[in-house]
Amino acid sequence: MKSKVLLPALVAAAFTLPAHAQTEIQWWHAMSGQLGEWVNGLAKDFNSRQTQFKVVPVFKGTYPETLTAGIAAFRAGNAPHILQVFEVGTANMMASKGAIKPVSEIMQMGGAKFDTSVYVPAVSGYYTAPNGQMLSLPFNSSTTVFHFNKDAFKAAGLDPENPPKTWPEVTLAAAKLRASGHKCPFTTSWQSWTQLESFSAWHNVEYATKRNGFTGLDTRMAINTPLHVRHIENLANMAQQGLFVYKGRNNSADATFVSGECAMTTGSSALYGAVKRNSKFQGGISTLPYYPDVQGAPQNTVIGGASLWVMSGKKPEEYKGVAEFFKYLSDANVQAKSHQETGYLPITTAAFGITEKSGFYKQNPGTDVSVTQMIRKTTDKSRGIRLGNFLQIRTIIDEELEQVWAGKRSAKEGLDTIKKRADVELEKFQKANKG
Repeated sequence: MKSKVLLPALVAAAFTLPAHAQTEIQWWHAMSGQLGEWVNGLAKDFNSRQTQFKVVPVFKGTYPETLTAGIAAFRAGNAPHILQVFEVGTANMMASKGAIKPVSEIMQMGGAKFDTSVYVPAVSGYYTAPNGQMLSLPFNSSTTVFHFNKDAFKAAGLDPENPPKTWPEVTLAAAKLRASGHKCPFTTSWQSWTQLESFSAWHNVEYATKRNGFTGLDTRMAINTPLHVRHIENLANMAQQGLFVYKGRNNSADATFVSGECAMTTGSSALYGAVKRNSKFQGGISTLPYYPDVQGAPQNTVIGGASLWVMSGKKPEEYKGVAEFFKYLSDANVQAKSHQETGYLPITTAAFGITEKSGFYKQNPGTDVSVTQMIRKTTDKSRGIRLGNFLQIRTIIDEELEQVWAGKRSAKEGLDTIKKRADVELEKFQKANKG
């Protein structure tokens, strides 16, 4: 009788015992708004597929703020497991010996199959060390494209199905938009990335020596050539005529395009998602403009966006969770869905194939522009740009170009000053990483 009385109590006690705790994976990122919802959705989907691990996405501010927070947390001994770092911070992360764990090593530790050949070469190559080891996982990779407002084009008497392909054509289109009453015909976001970095690769000219920093820390800036001066001078003239309106640093200009205030912009391919979701006009996407008289143009554009870095000092079980999450993110179907929702590049060739076969590109003209721009064969001048102290260099570029747009400096003076100041930052990085 006594055992019969105890049995219900034992059963009840068994149900109140603590369940096996999930291993928590902290993921710090810089995605806000619609992209923040996308990131949260990825974590939620992964967490729903298994019970052993729980990925916790944490928004840490802008790209620079997230990078700064990650570095500070590592020094304090409480770094996240995964840190999203934009491409500008790649060289600094590669030089942070002891702070990171190569993604190839993490995947092996987690027992996950890791075949680097499945990733789009132009994307994976950027995050791969000279010895062939992939150091971070490509995540939200993007490139620069030309966005335009088809409704504004129609109102200005421009062909919405034939956007400008060259810079002279952009100037003419801007003049017609201005004449039709548009107060902001053309703008740009991420001006260093769009107007100097991608501009250089697109025209197959150097942005910096030593193959844009890929083959040596003794790289120096090369952005004050006659071609670069010509382009910045052209934009400065457009600014004086009200054809180009500077809207601020980083991606500040994006909102002015989505709202319809500005009719044309150069920026990230990932702007597609916001335009599709929030704009009241029909948006179009075309290739980055170029100068038709430059031999070798157009070539290919360079990578933007960010990759995921794994921080050191964590437990083996936690690294296993990171490996499982990375395996999920690299799944072709997950990748294809992300690409179609956001405008970011598919990081695997299989994801591109799935999207193409589904008819998505035909149903959404222009969404394949970013992919075709990036899968072209690269040269030693167009593979990408990997500079130390790149964040500081971009700030210098912002400061000096703002002086040019305001008419306080000539294009040549601005670019010469950028080279002088940026070379100092490159020298600092070289000295700090000699050993």
